[in-house]
Amino acid sequence: MQFVIIGAGRVGLRTARVLRDEGHEITLVERDEPTIRRARNQDFPVIEGDGSREPVLEEAGVADADALGALTRDLNVNFTACMIGNHHDCRTVMRIDEAYREGIYRKYANQVDEVIYPERLGAIGAKNALLGGTIRAIADIAPSLQVVELTITDAAPVNGYTISELHLPADATVLAFGKDTQPLEIPTEDLSLEAGDRLVVLAEFDVLNDVRQLLVGETPMEAAANAGSGSSSVSTDRDADSDTGGAN
Repeated sequence: MQFVIIGAGRVGLRTARVLRDEGHEITLVERDEPTIRRARNQDFPVIEGDGSREPVLEEAGVADADALGALTRDLNVNFTACMIGNHHDCRTVMRIDEAYREGIYRKYANQVDEVIYPERLGAIGAKNALLGGTIRAIADIAPSLQVVELTITDAAPVNGYTISELHLPADATVLAFGKDTQPLEIPTEDLSLEAGDRLVVLAEFDVLNDVRQLLVGETPMEAAANAGSGSSSVSTDRDADSDTGGAN
């Protein structure tokens, strides 16, 4: 595939290296001379100029590109570049700063294909390292939505239940399931949950602590500390039948 990346700084250059290592064609657009030299020293083709100007992007090959990544620190440049990319039927990815996260996401999310904020992605990686092996944040889908992978533990209230007996909070959905070290797959209702199994869940931030208590077996205090605020009341169908606690 062919990609145009505006901005050859830290984020743009690392993204370009990953894509090139996977066999894709990359053209960078940059206007800062030292940054241009650094990218060219790594054998990247670089178009010198302002990435918010259509003639510059046309020189970079936007008309033939599969996607355009506007990855500079300048929000206005990024948005303008994405609008030009849209005009040329490119997939568009726009970087925003963490400080702009909420307002900018709401304003621009419907006008580009993807909004990213590298600071948050870096924080997800740090959070995964701190939390250890039973919980892994995968991605933020929207300001209030996150995809997480959780590993069932011996202490999990749902250990031994089937998928059909699992009832997560209303604002959470199971996306995929994997038996221990097996590949993830779409879950079926008769699959049994056992220690070591993994569930990928899409959830609102407000209910992540409930989900963690249910699938990992954290105490309410541990779940609240790790996943943020939210209620600690959970129940399951099987527990409801036997008058013990569980997930709704």
